Amino acid sequence: MTSSAPAAFHPHSLRRRLLLGALVIATGVAYGLLASPAQAQSSTVNGRELRIGYQKYGTLTLLKARGTLEKRLAPQGITVKWTEFPAGPQLLEGLNVGAIDFGTVGEAPPIFAQAAGAQLAYIGNEPPAPTSEAIVVPKASALKSVADLRGKRVALNKGSNVHYLLVRQLERAGIPWNEIQPVYLPPADARAAFERGAADAWVIWDPFLAAAEKQLGARVLADGRDAAGRNVVSNHQFYLASRPYANVRPDVVNAILDELAQLGQWAEKHPKDATQFLARETGLDAGVLALAVSRFAYGARPVTAEVLAEQQRIADAFVTLKLIPKPIKVADAAWQPPAAAATAQR
Repeated sequence: MTSSAPAAFHPHSLRRRLLLGALVIATGVAYGLLASPAQAQSSTVNGRELRIGYQKYGTLTLLKARGTLEKRLAPQGITVKWTEFPAGPQLLEGLNVGAIDFGTVGEAPPIFAQAAGAQLAYIGNEPPAPTSEAIVVPKASALKSVADLRGKRVALNKGSNVHYLLVRQLERAGIPWNEIQPVYLPPADARAAFERGAADAWVIWDPFLAAAEKQLGARVLADGRDAAGRNVVSNHQFYLASRPYANVRPDVVNAILDELAQLGQWAEKHPKDATQFLARETGLDAGVLALAVSRFAYGARPVTAEVLAEQQRIADAFVTLKLIPKPIKVADAAWQPPAAAATAQR
């Protein structure tokens, strides 16, 4: 199904959908105002319907466009329902309250959600994609480096993957968090603020990043790498499921991960075809999508102990900055299929 979103990808076209609860939900994720775990688990798992939350870009959007998951699950009598979310924090709110069973987000949202008591499970992740997010400034801005952000208004989506990017780059530049003015806005509103000069910089991910570069001439101040090309952040994309669903339908969860792995192999070999699929599905400008696709990292795989350790470092940094209310153990949210868990106990 083709989205009705305009090719120009202007933020005002999405405003009505994004304003509805976006700021409230993002704040709730960050500060523990989510539904309780007991509430999240109270909904009965429907083993005949798989409800997937996705964002307006990425591998899940491509999976939706190609329809291969529906074909794989149809013989089991399982239908797939897709729900679009503006960003990761909102998607995980949907996961926590039982509105969806599975979704994909960046590094930071599951940490905020876990700290708030969400019953989520890490299912898989994509390889690092450090250039798929960046701190950008207007084309004519006098700001030349991250060090110049001291005292400036920086727009970002609270609790999203770019939250940690900003934390790390400020840390490297020697700027304490309290010496910038964070402006917490979802992507559409952040772009509007950026365009009218209400934000001096914007920390954002693809395809919003690619759109800002292509359509506004935004200049990248820093992405997820350092000057030598080493990763400052990994910017993994994570696949998460509600723990109740993953425990009831591990076969479906594994089928999704397998389909995503196959899809990644196809997309890496056929980037133009992937761009065309995404353009038809999202209605976004093909040039914007081509730039975003060139920076994406495909290859869904199970989450390793090393990746969980990276997530733990992010969580610890957020505790230190009082961005989450309490320490968490990320590994507690790792998922083991029931058979694997039983084997580990023997």
